[in-house]
Parts: sequence; C-alpha cells; structure tokens
Amino acid sequence: MLKVDKLNQYYGGSHTLRDVSFEVPLGGCTVLLGRNGVGKTTLLKCLMGVLPVRSGSVTFGERNITALTPHGRAALGIGFVPQGREIFNRLTVEENLRMGLAVKSGSAARNVPTEIFEMFPVLKDMLRRRGGDLSGGQQQQLAIGRALAANPKLLILDEPTEGIQPSIIKDIERVIRALAQRGDMAVLLVEQYYDFAQSLADHYVVMSRGAVVSAGKGSDMEKNNVRSFLAV
Repeated sequence: MLKVDKLNQYYGGSHTLRDVSFEVPLGGCTVLLGRNGVGKTTLLKCLMGVLPVRSGSVTFGERNITALTPHGRAALGIGFVPQGREIFNRLTVEENLRMGLAVKSGSAARNVPTEIFEMFPVLKDMLRRRGGDLSGGQQQQLAIGRALAANPKLLILDEPTEGIQPSIIKDIERVIRALAQRGDMAVLLVEQYYDFAQSLADHYVVMSRGAVVSAGKGSDMEKNNVRSFLAV
C-alpha cells in the first residue's frame, strides 16, 4: 500500500532523514517507534507532502506521490491524525467531522459515515458541542473520526495516546485493531508508548538519528529487544 524508498531530507545543514525505507502493507498495522527527536514527525510531514524530500521516493499503491500536494494525497485516500489533535476548537463536533469530507464530492461530501459514531458513540452524543469544550480524550476520538470520514485507504496516526486517559486509550486501541483487521485499510501508527504499539503491531519499524535501525514482524518485537531503542 505505502512504500518509502531511501528517503532523505535536510533541515539547513542537518541531515534529518537518512535513506529511510520501509513498507506499510494493506490489512495490518505497522508501528513506527523511536525516541523524541529521531525524525518520526519529520518523516510524517514528508509522507503527507508538507515537507519536500531531497531524494528518494514515496509510492502509494502503484502511484509515485513524492511530489504530490497534501490535498492530492488526501484525495487519493491518505488520512492523517496529527500529534496534538489539531481539531477546530470553535467548530462543533459535526462541523469538525464534515471538514474530513472536504476531499469528497456529491452526496459523499454531505454525509458523515455512521460507522464513525459506532466506533466512537460519544461523538454522536456531542454533535452540537464545540470541539474546544471536549476533553482531551474526546478530542482525540474526534480527530480520528475526522480522518476516517473520508474513508481513507491508509490511516496515519501520530502518537494518538499522548495525554489521553487510560479508558479512552483502550477505546482507541480497539478501533485501530478493528480497522487494521478489516482488510481494506493500512494503518501506520507512530508511537512512543511501547506496550500500546506492541499490542497492535503486525509489523514494526524503529528509527534512531533519522535512520531505520530495526524492522520486522510485530511478533518479534520482544525477541529483537525493540524496547531498548526507546530507553532514555
């Protein structure tokens, strides 16, 4: 579904991404791990077209999208849940969800999929509430729902457990697992919380100093001592 091949990116004189290569297959969850400052968020910005790359390629399905705009990538079916949620505080829950439909047209651009409310019932109960009035955990569910509104083929989540209460983390884990197992979507989960990542990982990738230093099956994370790469 998504293939990253020898991606390089620079910030001034700093070589921030170094020959990064990995794949995110359909019908599974690939977790991307690494300590703060190793290049994870920079990589996601490159995958979404927010930052240009110096060399290498990004392929989505059969299409090279390395030079495609962020809107073009969203239109192709890439959904993104940013770190910090970035919902629209002054808009209602319903209006936030409708923002996720911006890449659609016709009736598909008017109707929020009922599946979102089945995944996150609290959003249906709070449709008229402003996004800024929701708790952090509810805002995270709203951010995920907004990304899912366009029915993406690839869902990218940047640290969705950050600052979230344990009960809602369990709800988010349940939803991510269901989406990955559905078979028609690829999930790329960027996470520092090892136990959460391991519980969902079909495949894993570890970054350090802008490079991939370990990758494999999720079932091999313990054997390959992936936790050690996250130790401070």
